[in-house]
Amino acid sequence: MATPNSPSATSPEPSRTRRFGLLAGPLAAAALLLLPSGLHTVPGQGHRPAAAAAVAAWMALWWFTEAVPMAWTALLPLVLFPALGVFAVEGLPAAVARSTLPYVDPYIFLFLGGMALGAALEQWHLHRRIALLIMRAIGTAPQRLLLGMLVATASISLWISNTATAVMMVPIGLALIAQLEASEGRRLGHFGAALMLGVAYGSNVGGIGTKIGSPTNSVFAGVASRRLGVEVGFVEYMVAALPFVVLFLPLVWWVLWREGRKDALGPGQGVDVIQRELAALGRLSGGEKVVGTVFLVAAVLWMGGDFFRDVLAPWVASAFGGFKLLGKHYEAGVALLAAGTLVLLGRLSRQALARVPWDTLLLLGGGFALAAGIEGSGLSTYMASRLSGLESLGAPAQYGAVALATVLLSAVASNTATVNVLLNVLPPSLPLLAVSTYASSCDFALPAGTPPNAIVFGSGYVRLPTMMRVGVALDGLAVALLTAYGLVWVRYWLSSPAR
Repeated sequence: MATPNSPSATSPEPSRTRRFGLLAGPLAAAALLLLPSGLHTVPGQGHRPAAAAAVAAWMALWWFTEAVPMAWTALLPLVLFPALGVFAVEGLPAAVARSTLPYVDPYIFLFLGGMALGAALEQWHLHRRIALLIMRAIGTAPQRLLLGMLVATASISLWISNTATAVMMVPIGLALIAQLEASEGRRLGHFGAALMLGVAYGSNVGGIGTKIGSPTNSVFAGVASRRLGVEVGFVEYMVAALPFVVLFLPLVWWVLWREGRKDALGPGQGVDVIQRELAALGRLSGGEKVVGTVFLVAAVLWMGGDFFRDVLAPWVASAFGGFKLLGKHYEAGVALLAAGTLVLLGRLSRQALARVPWDTLLLLGGGFALAAGIEGSGLSTYMASRLSGLESLGAPAQYGAVALATVLLSAVASNTATVNVLLNVLPPSLPLLAVSTYASSCDFALPAGTPPNAIVFGSGYVRLPTMMRVGVALDGLAVALLTAYGLVWVRYWLSSPAR
């Protein structure tokens, strides 16, 4: 997704694309709703599959072209689902209630609490201290410096947004490059590009690893719950996703080092920059200690979710009329409790909360509403019959096709928009949906692919041909690794009765 500072945000082409999408969305919806097709003949469903398909097409075109702000598009189901009778309920109030319910899904509150914790880490610069300590531990030889930048960036991006991570790490990277250039007495175009791309790619890949690392992961968990009736816990998600991050980061480093080593660097003086940045942060402050403690407690509660939920479930059922405490309720409760604790202790300010991307919550709600409409209207049954050809392919072809299609689509649309659409039309296979979710964060070739790509593109060290050459290689490696990873690990873990 382009940012205001990226070249694609100021060129005339995006405005033409947006104008096209603005008209194409409602026109496509009208065509699907009014023209005769198999969508109107699904047994027992009437016109409802066509109505859901019309809304889905409208939302997809507006999301992909960014014809209007993405959060606005996410609100369409609130109006269109009741108006078109997508759900088989009696009366307008019931239809409105059914359309509204996905916007208060527990996974939205989980992501809200996670974003608030990330805002507290940023407010007290604890994320910056952690990143610098990781880089110092890995080493300051040029190849180690690049690896340290990747690992530190990915580690932070596990817990806060990839955009915030990239914004934080770019100044550190630029300071390191300046120090190395002063030591070498020349401009380091190749290594500078590698280090900046390491910030972008580390931000994107790291967000795959935890349930709160990226909005796409919350979309996956919500779709799994609504579409498949499967609750993917915090630890279960990490066990499925984090190994991919660990496996892929060395490949990213290898590709970037092939670019960076062209400058034939000497030992460099990167250690001076890291020590200076740490010295500027000073000793660990009281605020950092409180935020770090609350964050660690929340992490422990998430990790031990199965045990603690079993302890709490009988009490909750007794106190709230038999309410069944699911994993998503527990995880959202932990996130909100942690965020509320920081607010009450004065360690999370209103200014920090104001920087939270609140529109992302609407985007998640719109995605969940779309999933509910597709399922509740009978459209999912219709699509499943049309996608039976994909299910008939061998497993390697399935995983490869899904990974490739997702990476290609995320190159021209935001990763959240990509998963909101694809996870609702792919075959109902939890491992296949997981691979698509991971792949949505693996576009590396274009500045408009993700906000971190656009941010580093504005650093002055990354040229478009370099990003495309390096990025296309990584896109291909990501598709290949995701195919093998899906076959070897995701399919086993997410299909295992022991998970």
